[in-house]
Amino acid sequence: MPSTRFIRFAAALLIIALPACSSAGGGGGAGGNNPLNPADSASVELVRAAAIPITGAQTDYESLMALIGDARFVVLGEATHGTQEFYHERARITRRLIQEKGFAAMAIEGEWPDAQAVHRFVRGTGGPATAEEGLRGFTSGFPEWMWANTAIRDLVVWMREHNAGRPAEQQVGFYGLDVYSWFESADSVVAYLSRVDPDAAGRARERYACLRPHRQNPVAYGSIALRNAERSCQDEAAEQVAEMEQLYAAGGGDAHARDERFSALQNARVVAGGEAYWRAQWEGGPASWNARDRHMATTLEHLVDHLQAQGRTPKVVVWAHNTHAGDARLTEMGQGGEWNVGQLMRQAFEGESVLVGFTTYHGAVLAAEEWDAPGRVRRLNPALPESFSALFHRTGIPAFLLTFRGREELSRAMGEPRLERAVGVVYMPATERQSHYFTAMLSRQFDAVIHVDSSTAVTPLPVRR
Repeated sequence: MPSTRFIRFAAALLIIALPACSSAGGGGGAGGNNPLNPADSASVELVRAAAIPITGAQTDYESLMALIGDARFVVLGEATHGTQEFYHERARITRRLIQEKGFAAMAIEGEWPDAQAVHRFVRGTGGPATAEEGLRGFTSGFPEWMWANTAIRDLVVWMREHNAGRPAEQQVGFYGLDVYSWFESADSVVAYLSRVDPDAAGRARERYACLRPHRQNPVAYGSIALRNAERSCQDEAAEQVAEMEQLYAAGGGDAHARDERFSALQNARVVAGGEAYWRAQWEGGPASWNARDRHMATTLEHLVDHLQAQGRTPKVVVWAHNTHAGDARLTEMGQGGEWNVGQLMRQAFEGESVLVGFTTYHGAVLAAEEWDAPGRVRRLNPALPESFSALFHRTGIPAFLLTFRGREELSRAMGEPRLERAVGVVYMPATERQSHYFTAMLSRQFDAVIHVDSSTAVTPLPVRR
């Protein structure tokens, strides 16, 4: 039986790949652009003139910090889940957001329970003694490298050092946004209630009993729940969320106790969100993708409410794939009915969200050859000639930042539809165009873009089973 993580990433990458099959593989639209035509040559010159080289200097991101201003949300994307430079540069930006702009949280496209172990480490509230131990939960299944890697390890060590000696309301936290840990989250709800209210723990066990038969096969649950409403766990999951919301609202305790109570509430929400996600898998179309991204965006809203209630600055930096981070309305995927985190945050917090995309032209990437296979370092093909990455490659600048605000001519050129590459945890170079490209209007999809022309594979931490 495939693991939950096996199933979830298969679904996620298929959702990325399928829209690209409709038009990116043909000769029309962005796929039909001539990479040598005068318009493209002019675009290269516009990019070259506006590009701010990334050299490793402290001043690399001054213009990005100015663009961010007082924004409450900064969403940092990535074109692959296995590129070292994406992690490294996002870490540099994140440190500046924490130090200079008072950001209080980092939220990732990862599981809430696994992220909570890291959260306890960076805040020094018990649990893991080292960053490696804190990240161990992310190595328990495919894909082991996505969050358990040396770049993340170094960042969370820095976060712990930053927090040391600061009062709780000035400390930064580490959080997960995804829906896939619904069984682990159910276990966490019961474990928490067993410590604080054994009677409530009994009620949670009774409600979550309906999930137990489907622990190894959530896809089958979705089919059963749609065909037979009486076998759905939707009502039970919602009842548990309501009880946990009452417990959270009751308040009391020190900062650590309030954080733990919020974590338990969020785990209950993950169970409800996961239940909805697996039911949506059988509805077809964009339903499951939309359920997942709606959950992640709603989690961000709950998180800022919690931060504000605890006297912490309600500012969050988000790490997620470009397909979640950019505004879906300006992509081929959005035209197919999908929405995503970047779009939802722009809509909910107009003028308070800054979306940053990342691209690369070629190099190496850590990715699997197929579902649930080990990740390995693989050659990343040069980007297709009609893509944004190929256009950026022609500038000859090794790495650079582009911001679009106030640059009308550049924004207009980069707002024309063109191919964008998306590599998840599986890389399929044999079907590269169909599997990894979609059409986008980059300067409208993102507020800024960082390009690393030749990139390397992320370095994973050792896997411990």
